Amino acid sequence: MTSSAIANDGRLSSRAMMAVLVAQFLSALADNALLFAAIALLKSFADYQDWYAPMLQEFFVLAFIIFAPFVGAFADALPKGRVMMISNGLKFIGSALMLLGFNPWLAYGLVGLGAAAYSPAKYGILSQLVPQEKLVKANSLMEGSTIVAILLGALLGGWLADVSVTGTLVGISVCYVLAALVNALIPRLPPEHPVSKLGPRKLVVDFIGALKTLYRNPDARFSLIGTSLFWSSGSTLRFLLIAWVPVALLIDDNKTAANLSGVVAIGIAIGAALAARFVTLDTIHRVLPAGLLLGALVMALSQMTGIYGAAILLVAIGACGGMFVVPLNALLQERGHETVGAGHAVAVQNFSENIAMLALVGLYTLITRLGVPVVDSAVGFGMLILLGMAGLAWLRMKSEKSG
Repeated sequence: MTSSAIANDGRLSSRAMMAVLVAQFLSALADNALLFAAIALLKSFADYQDWYAPMLQEFFVLAFIIFAPFVGAFADALPKGRVMMISNGLKFIGSALMLLGFNPWLAYGLVGLGAAAYSPAKYGILSQLVPQEKLVKANSLMEGSTIVAILLGALLGGWLADVSVTGTLVGISVCYVLAALVNALIPRLPPEHPVSKLGPRKLVVDFIGALKTLYRNPDARFSLIGTSLFWSSGSTLRFLLIAWVPVALLIDDNKTAANLSGVVAIGIAIGAALAARFVTLDTIHRVLPAGLLLGALVMALSQMTGIYGAAILLVAIGACGGMFVVPLNALLQERGHETVGAGHAVAVQNFSENIAMLALVGLYTLITRLGVPVVDSAVGFGMLILLGMAGLAWLRMKSEKSG
């Protein structure tokens, strides 16, 4: 079967789709284990301070922001399977440098560069493999693969880092190599939106044009703002948990915060399944109640003092998040596929999301350095999410009325 036939048969069980899902699982497994291994590495430093850990995320997202004009064009100008293979190679180099004693922040930034190039390809390829009516289901499969990887990666990263940081980094590097090998099995699909010139100036202009086009489209704008709010909140929550667990639960190790992050992943998998069942691109407004619940649940979590109660709330937070973000991803892919190319659309999405992450994680890093108690930080963080989601819901309803 030719790659063209595979791209057009629309089967969710095609060889190309299975290769994408397996490669995504391995890459995401390594990504999530690497975060906890890097945090454990930082904690081994004699001068470690609490704000060191969130600084990892700042270096990671800077790569997404700086290279946003280039990675979308890169993903759309080449077969996306090859882009994914190259990206996993960059991640491997970053993890290997960390293993060799290179500065963890800078090494993690290189992994961020690989992730920045990987993301437009992994999501953009879906609109080439399945028709519009199966795009939400394809996204649910992608999110399901990712969620299982997040769960196992967080668990393994936290547990193994308590035993041997070096051994954990070796295993992570091997996972990136395996992911790249699986990427090589993805059939060579035609480039979706090739650019005529690959000079930096042309690519920046091309990216700005894609950004303007998407933000002028009501559906794409809704998706961009919504996913940016969700992922910036999720990134901040992960680091908040690392500081909150020792204070609220009186547990001081690497694995408990990792386990609780994995619990969120279970909830996201549930939410993704619910989204595939109850939400289509024509009923996208159904995601709004789930988004509004996120802030209230985070505020409730801040008051927990028992691990089981915290775990239940984190499952609920994840479920609301999965129900919210999966349809928005599908909506953006479809609108992007129709206009600027799915790879360009995901690059713009990553740019927007990582600007939001940089701001929100940066704010959390700042208040941590100022000595604000972590429980107070969690309450304020929940209120911020609630207000942001309420504003998004208001804008969406206003847009639908005017439309």
